[in-house]
Amino acid sequence: MQELLNYSHLLLQGAWVTIQVAIFSLLIALILGLLAALAKLSHSRILRTIATLYTTIIRGVPDLILMLLLYFGGQIIVNQLSYNVNQWINTYLTNHNQAHEWYAYLPNYIDITPYAAGIITIGFILGAYMTETFRGAILSIPKGQIEAANAYGMSQNKIFYRVMFPQMMRHALPGIGNNWLVLLKTTALVSIIGLQDMVKVAQDASGSTQQPFLFYITVAFVYLFFTAISNIYLKKLETKYTIITR
Repeated sequence: MQELLNYSHLLLQGAWVTIQVAIFSLLIALILGLLAALAKLSHSRILRTIATLYTTIIRGVPDLILMLLLYFGGQIIVNQLSYNVNQWINTYLTNHNQAHEWYAYLPNYIDITPYAAGIITIGFILGAYMTETFRGAILSIPKGQIEAANAYGMSQNKIFYRVMFPQMMRHALPGIGNNWLVLLKTTALVSIIGLQDMVKVAQDASGSTQQPFLFYITVAFVYLFFTAISNIYLKKLETKYTIITR
């Protein structure tokens, strides 16, 4: 137990990192999921195709592979684009004989930190699952209510916030809750790209003390605590939206 106490402050820091990654990833997933769901239900064939490709590819490739691809591959793509843009700006300024002292301040290399990469990647992955959750929730809204709102002369924004959103959330909350719990556990993947979350701290601590069971079981209980708190809050939200839509 003394070894666990010695690493307790690092585990707490890792737990805080895990919560941050999960919350910010959830925000990205909710935004992407709602946009992709609306795209799938739109009349535009291009938008429907893009959204379908997004959900098909993301749900068909293992999360671990996507994490590695987006972290390492994204680093290469971003810096290649940055290099091309810098070259274009330099050529344009030179050809037009314009002063370009400020050009020296443009970054030649953009370093994507594991923290940012983890949040973006997990949000991007879970956004595909949120897409189907939102799409099903939107389709469950009776069309007659939307037609009645149009007949009353309500704007599209007001129809969404006053009619669609409350009912959509009531139907979507169970799926959002399940996706949140999956997302919370998926945060463990950020340890493979070097982010000091709970799992990475447990890996380092178990390697130093040769007591992997002690640290991994502690991390497992912390995840169970997070999911238990999440379930309590999600039940309150479900009750709230059930009352609102009655």
